[in-house]
Amino acid sequence: MKKNLFYITLALLYSQFSFAQAPKVFLINADLIKAKKEAYQRKDKQVSNQVDQVIRSADRLLTANPRSVMDKTSTPPSGSKHDYMSLATYFWPDPSKPDGTPYIRKDGERNPDIKRITDATYLHGLTDQCKFLSLAYYFTGQEKYALKASELLNIWFIAPETKMNPNLNYAQAITGVNDGRGIGIIESRSLIQLADWIGLLANSKALSAQQTEGLKTWYKQYLDWMLNSKNGKDEHRSKNNHGTIYDAQIASFALFTDNKELAKKTITESLQRITIQITPEGKQPLELARTKAYSYSTMNLNDGWFDLALLGGHAGIDVWNYHTSDGKSIRKALDWLIPYGMGEKAKDYKQITPYDTNELYRLLTLAGTAYKNPAYFKQAAAIPKDKDTPLTDLLYKP
Repeated sequence: MKKNLFYITLALLYSQFSFAQAPKVFLINADLIKAKKEAYQRKDKQVSNQVDQVIRSADRLLTANPRSVMDKTSTPPSGSKHDYMSLATYFWPDPSKPDGTPYIRKDGERNPDIKRITDATYLHGLTDQCKFLSLAYYFTGQEKYALKASELLNIWFIAPETKMNPNLNYAQAITGVNDGRGIGIIESRSLIQLADWIGLLANSKALSAQQTEGLKTWYKQYLDWMLNSKNGKDEHRSKNNHGTIYDAQIASFALFTDNKELAKKTITESLQRITIQITPEGKQPLELARTKAYSYSTMNLNDGWFDLALLGGHAGIDVWNYHTSDGKSIRKALDWLIPYGMGEKAKDYKQITPYDTNELYRLLTLAGTAYKNPAYFKQAAAIPKDKDTPLTDLLYKP
């Protein structure tokens, strides 16, 4: 009897210990999110308010209809709707041609017709849905949130009738010119975040080991396509934000599928891009040459370099403090951008749409932690709060 009681007690302790373990995530700091969960359980007011906002969003998603690549009305050149498809964002009909083709480029001007093909909208929507559902499950332990996230993931990645084929052969096609381009690979960058949302579901009964393996298999297949396809190789050669974000995807997907060596190799090689992309004073010339100079400079840091720096922490590469012999670094790039983004300096490069200062908030919050510099937190606090501020604080602010 005593022996049985000992084993029962041991099992309970092990169960509690396992549940208390930090989740396997890569952009989010696992120890920080675990500490936030403990604060939520203690009914910390600030964290509770942040989590309650997440829960309200998750509750609205419990009745959401799952979406898939099969929902689009267009069919890719392959003849299979399982293949992802999208149109080039900044290309428009040529008014000098009777049928408008081939389309011509208007940098920074989004053609609203791209919304006719729904794959990009639904893929980014899936990531957003899983963000709220996974966080709601992680903080509350309520299986209903995990069950819904599991359903959405199964429809998009695993179910034979609806799954997306692991390629972007037909992404960002230019009408009258081609069926797809390497540039289109930037549309899968939300899969970096999705890997973390999957990680938060690890203890759920709703996400089976078989389904988790199915998701990892899909990521492995997509990673292989990115590394070996023509489109993937084209994007790898991109010198601007496309190349940075390509590397971030490779490193993320490698870590998610337990290929740490590939992640380490990718991030190490990425550092060479700093020589091309950033000047000693911190300008990003390839982004400043665009019609939305400051928005693209911010994007290259937010979706590219800062994600690579976070991922580098899992691969043993210090991107945060890396600098070239002549002083080029991602910190210099941030410091150069801040006064323009905050409106302290007049923007002297082209910016055809209003700059969203809130895009700086995540960068400043992460920089405050990475560089142990409260000045970045102070600058972040000066930015007017928007709907995303509480979530950024929940995920990244100590």
